[in-house]
Amino acid sequence: MEPAATTAQVPKKRGRKPKPKEDQQQQQQQQQQQSAGARMKEGRKAQQPSIDDKYTQWKSLVPVLYDWLANHNLVWPSLSCRWGPQLEQATYKNRQRLYLSEQTDGSVPNTLVIANCDVVKSRVAAAEHISQFNEEARSPFVKKYKTIIHPGEVNRIRELPQNSKIVATHTDSPDVLIWDVEAQPNRHAVLGATNSRPDLILTGHQDNAEFALAMCPTEPYVLSGGKDKLVVLWSIQDHITSSASDPATKSPGSGGSIIKKTGDGSDKATDGPSVGPRGIYQGHEDTVEDVAFCPSSAQEFCSVGDDSCLILWDARAGTSPAIKVERAHNADLHCVDWNPQDDNLILTGSADTSVCMFDRRNLTSNGVGLPVYKFEGHKAAVLCVQWSPDKASVFGSSAEDGLLNIWDYEKVGKKTERPTRAPSSPAGLFFQHAGHRDKVVDFHWNASDPWTVVSVSDDCDTTGGGGTLQIWRMSDLIYRPEDEVLAELEKFKSHVVSCASKP
Repeated sequence: MEPAATTAQVPKKRGRKPKPKEDQQQQQQQQQQQSAGARMKEGRKAQQPSIDDKYTQWKSLVPVLYDWLANHNLVWPSLSCRWGPQLEQATYKNRQRLYLSEQTDGSVPNTLVIANCDVVKSRVAAAEHISQFNEEARSPFVKKYKTIIHPGEVNRIRELPQNSKIVATHTDSPDVLIWDVEAQPNRHAVLGATNSRPDLILTGHQDNAEFALAMCPTEPYVLSGGKDKLVVLWSIQDHITSSASDPATKSPGSGGSIIKKTGDGSDKATDGPSVGPRGIYQGHEDTVEDVAFCPSSAQEFCSVGDDSCLILWDARAGTSPAIKVERAHNADLHCVDWNPQDDNLILTGSADTSVCMFDRRNLTSNGVGLPVYKFEGHKAAVLCVQWSPDKASVFGSSAEDGLLNIWDYEKVGKKTERPTRAPSSPAGLFFQHAGHRDKVVDFHWNASDPWTVVSVSDDCDTTGGGGTLQIWRMSDLIYRPEDEVLAELEKFKSHVVSCASKP
């Protein structure tokens, strides 16, 4: 119950909100005065070694737990990380775009970063190689490709499934910004530099919309929620260029923009073309924190908010909720995701530290609906949930406790033959990524590279740094069926015996 009380009193932050330098100096003085007495008692001094001890233990297990891991130190905190299109495939690795945000303190502008990431293929990396990384260094697998100077901090990034070179960003304003990241010019993020010009601005919110953002899998639709308690839907169909009507241009990863251009891009009189909403949906009684589309329908979507509600909407039936679950959790809801392979299943994550799985067939319009299962394995507020694209029953959840948990709801209630190291481990939890030393604010499964995840943490509270980006893939011995793994080990065993018997 403690996280719920904290959330009610303090404005929600998914990561550090940068402050002007004079505010930072005042804050530092206050912190120094406060921490002087705290150190004398036991507080932070006793807590820090426990974080380091857990991390040291995790790092020693990296060669056993992971098929591949890359650690990349970030100068500034990042609140969002997303995979872009795959660029090329090689013998031992694939090159892919990676989208990141940089949330600065004002000494340099906030940016949207487009990077190239070399994703090492399965069973290629040597065990000793993946464990030998420097926490304070940048990874050779991640290289900055382009910088966009963003008007305001980047709280969330979402790519358009029909063309992942088109991304939407949420900032600290009512507008949603649309960017053609390939067509945008590369900029140098220096103090005083003018903002990059969005290719399209989506208007319609009456107050700031910071986190709730989704792109439709079937149509070029964008969905958003904000502090105005509204869910807003747009279509960017009218802004598709004539060149994008060619099937080759419309395919993901292809050239050409799907956004109409106006002017030469240097026009300072306007911030770019804008488009109004297709629909505005009212039903929440507090800030809307996250939204998601039904994978099989552009007209159906859902939202969650600080009113503890999960709401399902159907645009064909008007702007009122189709189904409203009044008390989906015992605290604010931070995140929601709709299963791409089974559109009856919806995940929600909350400040009450739990993840709930709902079956929409069990929900009724009078607000009645219990979750199919409640997953409890985090010790702090859950910030992000996402279904795996590789197996319909698998999903991940990240939280302010610094953990990224991987779950399989098919394992709930099943007895395992093998004794586990932690008999009290939560039902359904089969892997725990503990490489971050502070709150894991975002992560994203890689649809182009099975079982590969990118995750990012805001490390300002613990390490004194900006953030940590990690790209990782657990060992396939962990998620493959037990009989399959045992059969492979048996083959290996017989091979070892035959080699040893030779003269």
